Amino acid sequence: MKWLSVPFLLAWLAAPAGFAAEPAAAPAYDEALARRVGADEHGMRPYVLVILKTGPKRMPDGAARDAMFAGHFANMERLAGEGKLALAGPFMKDPDGWRGLFVFAVDDIEQARALTATDPVIANGEMVAEYHRWYGSAANMLLPELHKQLVKPAAATAAP
Repeated sequence: MKWLSVPFLLAWLAAPAGFAAEPAAAPAYDEALARRVGADEHGMRPYVLVILKTGPKRMPDGAARDAMFAGHFANMERLAGEGKLALAGPFMKDPDGWRGLFVFAVDDIEQARALTATDPVIANGEMVAEYHRWYGSAANMLLPELHKQLVKPAAATAAP
């Protein structure tokens, strides 16, 4: 009986790939979606990457600090809702003072500066911003709407 199992195993291992599942077909180009997210012919678009770093004035713990960060989160929601903020989030504890990032869907650094200036953490000196032009996937524009589908309703009201 053993001599049957070895040839069978060898035949199975040498079987043509036709027995394997066919790879999924690549999705078709969606011109309407590309236009909606501002994609160029490569599926990319310009952004401005903003690195938020620890600023010169730490707001003391308490109600004013809580209000500043509530304003920070509300500002990010507003900018994402306007289609200006594609991505935002904090860095893990960083010894160099890197606190978070914004990826703005704008054409130049001056536009990003104007948007960043509306944030309470910048206005209060809690954080300072560093700006970099960036060319990335236009699919980043879909992140805000996808993110909303991943946040449980109870977590939406709780502070991180």
